[in-house]
Amino acid sequence: MSFAPFDWIDVEARHRAAAGLVRTLRPRDAEPELLDLASNDYLGLTRHPEVTAAAAAAAHRWGAGATGSRLVTGSTALHAELERELAAFCGFEAALVLSSGYAANLAALTALSGRGSLIVSDAGNHASIVDGCRLSRAETAVAPHADPDAVAKALGAHDGRALAVTDSVFSVDGDAAPLPALAEVCRSTNAALLVDDAHGLGVLGDGGRGALAGAGLAGGDGVVATLTLSKSLGSQGGAVLGPARVIDHLVNTARTFIFDTGLAPAAVGGALGALGVLRREPERAARAREVATALYTRLTAAGLEAVRPDAAVVSVRAPSADAAVRWAADCRTAGMAVGCFRPPSVPDGISRLRLTARADLTEEQITTAVATIAATAPRQADADVS
Repeated sequence: MSFAPFDWIDVEARHRAAAGLVRTLRPRDAEPELLDLASNDYLGLTRHPEVTAAAAAAAHRWGAGATGSRLVTGSTALHAELERELAAFCGFEAALVLSSGYAANLAALTALSGRGSLIVSDAGNHASIVDGCRLSRAETAVAPHADPDAVAKALGAHDGRALAVTDSVFSVDGDAAPLPALAEVCRSTNAALLVDDAHGLGVLGDGGRGALAGAGLAGGDGVVATLTLSKSLGSQGGAVLGPARVIDHLVNTARTFIFDTGLAPAAVGGALGALGVLRREPERAARAREVATALYTRLTAAGLEAVRPDAAVVSVRAPSADAAVRWAADCRTAGMAVGCFRPPSVPDGISRLRLTARADLTEEQITTAVATIAATAPRQADADVS
C-alpha cells in the first residue's frame, strides 16, 4: 500500500478535532461589527486619526516597503527617529527596531547567549521566548512560574555567562512578573535580565512607560527589554532596548535583524504617531488598568472564575477546551469578540477566555461585556459532557 507524503497531516488533524483544538482563520471586515475584547489594542490607538495619518504619511514619503534589510537599504531616518523616541520614552540608552516582537525576542536571546551560557526562562513565558531559547544553543533551565528563588538556584549552579528571561506581564493570565526580586537575583549572580515588556508598554509605569520603568529598572547596565509595537502603540513591529553596547552587538550578530527586511515605513510612522499621542495623553495607561479592574470585579461578582489582572489582560477560566470554544462562539453570536486560549497556547493546560481591557471602552460597553460573558457561560452539565 502506498501513502501520499502528507497523509500524516490528516491523522494529526483528526487528533486535533477530537481534542477540541482546531484553529480557524476568520477574516474581519474593515469596519468592526463586534464589540472588541479580543485584540491587543490596549489604548485604542490603532484607528486613532493621528496614528493612521502618520502611517499614511510615512508610506507616501518612504514607500510601501523598507526595500531591504536594515543593513542594506531598509533603514530610514524614520526608523532612527523611532529608536531614539522609544529609548527616551522607556528610559533606556538605545533601541533597535525589528519587523516583529517575535523577531525581537529571537534576536535578543540568540545574540546575548550561545554555547556554554545559561538561560533561565519562566515556565509561563511567551512562545517567542521559548523558541529563542531553543535557537540560542545555550543550556536552558525552565523555572517554575514567577519563582525568583528557583531562578536564583538555577543561576547559582552555573559558572559562566547567564541570562534570566521573563515576560513583564504574562499574556495568558495577565499577571505580572516579580521584576524587583528577579533583578536582585541577577545582580547577586552577575547575570543579565531580559524582560519582554510587550504587555507592559503603554499600560504600566508612569504614563505607560512600561513595567521596567515602573519598577525602577529601566536603563540598568544589566537589563534589556524587548517590546512589540502592535499592542499599545496600535502598529506593528518590535524593538530591543538596552545599553548602547548591547544594541551594537545585536546589529552585528542578531540573525533576525541582519537577514530580515526592515519594518515597513507605514508601521514605523504609525508607532511614532501613537507614541506622540501617549506622551500627550498619559492618562490612557491608567484608564486601561481601570477597565481591567472593572471587568475582573464584575465578572467574579457574577460567579465566574477570573484572574486578578496586573495590567490590561483579564483571564476567565473555562471548564474545558470545547467549552471555551463554544463560549467564545456564543459571545460572537451575541455581538462580542473575545480571545479563546487553549492548549498548546497555554502552558498549564487550562482553557480560558482572554479579554482585552481597552482604554477606550465606555461604561456601557463594560456593562454589556460582563452581561454577555455571564449569560453565555457554559453550564457545568455541558462541561461534564465535553
